[in-house]
Amino acid sequence: PLTLEEVRMLVELFYLPYHHGALAQDLLEHFRWLRANSLSVGVPATAPDACGGTQWRGRAQSFQLLCARTCRLHSRFVSTAGRALLYDLHPYLWDIRNMLLAASAFVLWLGCQSITAPILLGRDAEPWARRGGLFGELQALLPVGNSCDLFYHPPPLFPSSQLYLLRPLLPLDKLGHEGRSCSEVSQGLQAQLSHAPALPGRLLGSFLSLSPEYTFVLEDEGGPCGYAAGALHAEGFLQQRDSSWLPAIRHKYPPDLGTGGPALGQEAVLFFHAEPLAVPQPVLRRFPSLVQLGTAPRVLDVGASRSLALCLLSALRANGSRGVFCQVSDTDRQQLSFYSKLG
Repeated sequence: PLTLEEVRMLVELFYLPYHHGALAQDLLEHFRWLRANSLSVGVPATAPDACGGTQWRGRAQSFQLLCARTCRLHSRFVSTAGRALLYDLHPYLWDIRNMLLAASAFVLWLGCQSITAPILLGRDAEPWARRGGLFGELQALLPVGNSCDLFYHPPPLFPSSQLYLLRPLLPLDKLGHEGRSCSEVSQGLQAQLSHAPALPGRLLGSFLSLSPEYTFVLEDEGGPCGYAAGALHAEGFLQQRDSSWLPAIRHKYPPDLGTGGPALGQEAVLFFHAEPLAVPQPVLRRFPSLVQLGTAPRVLDVGASRSLALCLLSALRANGSRGVFCQVSDTDRQQLSFYSKLG
């Protein structure tokens, strides 16, 4: 059963409409302070104001721990609560879990960046655009907080106790720390990838090479299970991809490489040798940033996918993006359904 401490956490998250419990208050205070003081991150240890960066990282760690405790509470609640209580309270706790997954990843991302411009926020939203309580206040602190369509999704019919971790791509990922590499992130998203070495590059290669600072990884107990990748300035990104990245990949994977191998491998190799479609200029003017998201088939919780989208869009918006687009084949029903479910 839930412990007394876990019940106390549950009560403090949903205390009164205009009065938060201690846990909710700590979450909000940390998040407000971290967002307001994010420019102090990335300061060299020998700099005069290095203590500012140290303080920021200390509070960021405290915020991460609070988020992790709340995500564990969601998992424990789904596993132990009686049916009636579970279906009464789960939608609220699920919303908070999703929001904190995104907020935690966004704070981690701030700690990896040296943003020289202040975080951009939209105009004050209409009162009806946000919900009340802790969820609404956390929403208001994200750079995309006024995009209310991103925050409204019905809870799953069958609650899952699966624990997720959402984080930005780290330098250690690129170094293959402890045997893990960037390609493993994308390899975890497709079946039989061991037979198609080019497919990880097809999924994420250009983003990992040209825009790694806007790449996020979703993990569960089985390892990487989702990703969100973006390019702040899509026009320059696509030009660089076509002029330098694609030629290098085509040299690495010649057209005859997949001959005689599995169909999946042949398709992946031929993908690199097809000319990419040009993006119309009106699209680039109105939606200057490019995004791409995906999850493994085992990720059935749309809340985790929504959190992926929220942290990526928040990172792009924080650096000035006015809008995003994604490229999807009109025959790829799986991806079309995935993006549609995200709104």
